[in-house]
Amino acid sequence: MAVAASEMMTLSESDVSLTPAARAKMAELFTQVEEDDLQAIRVFVSGGGCGGMGYGMTFTDKQTEYDYMRREEGFNVYVDAVALNYLRGVEIDYVERPTGASFVFNNAFAMTGGSGTCGACGAAGGGCA
Repeated sequence: MAVAASEMMTLSESDVSLTPAARAKMAELFTQVEEDDLQAIRVFVSGGGCGGMGYGMTFTDKQTEYDYMRREEGFNVYVDAVALNYLRGVEIDYVERPTGASFVFNNAFAMTGGSGTCGACGAAGGGCA
């Protein structure tokens, strides 16, 4: 169900912050997409269990009544209400390393109350050995 922009809930910088590098790369990627009906970049959460939550982004052509939205220069950001519960306070950065460039979600694991170890086997880093 599409929702009028005036009815959408606002996603604040304190909810999900973007570093200047992430903001610039998102704007660049958004201009490279050839689909005219894309509306935003959706930030999402998936998974759970021993490996913890997975965090990612995708382009979207749909908004829902559950989306929080923020307008950025050149693109919009959508986060649904459930994902926001796991993302609140996260900083999204874009980093270039010798192994490749990627978006990084800083402090996301801490925001969900994670301990940094697996509850089942005690392996550090949240994954089973």
